[in-house]
Amino acid sequence: MNITPTERRALRARAHHLQPVVIIGDAGIRPAVLREIDVALKHHELIKVRLMIAEREDRAGMAAEIAEAVEAAVVQTIGRMFVLYRPPSEDEKKAAIKKQRPRRREPRRTKRSYQMQ
Repeated sequence: MNITPTERRALRARAHHLQPVVIIGDAGIRPAVLREIDVALKHHELIKVRLMIAEREDRAGMAAEIAEAVEAAVVQTIGRMFVLYRPPSEDEKKAAIKKQRPRRREPRRTKRSYQMQ
C-alpha cells in the first residue's frame, strides 16, 4: 500500500499521542499477534506497535513483514515502535455508519419561547 508524503505527515500527526496497542516480545510474530493487530486496525485504522527486540535490522524486517501480513502500511518507525495504517474497507465504513447514534431531536419549544421573539 502506498501513501503520499502529505498523507504520511497527517497520519504521523494523528499517531503522535497514541499509546502502543500491541507489544511483541522475544517470541516474535505469531498468528495470535497478527490477529490482534488485524482486529486493532479494524477498530482504529491507525495503531502503534512496540517491538521488544534488540537488533535494529530485525525490527525493520519485522515491521515490514507485519505490514505485509495485515495488508497495512508502515507510516513511521521510531526506535522500537512503529505506526501502522490501514484505511477501512467499504464493509467497515457501512458498519460504522450503522453504529452511529441517532440524531437528537430539537428541544421542545414552550409557549413562552414563542412570546420572547
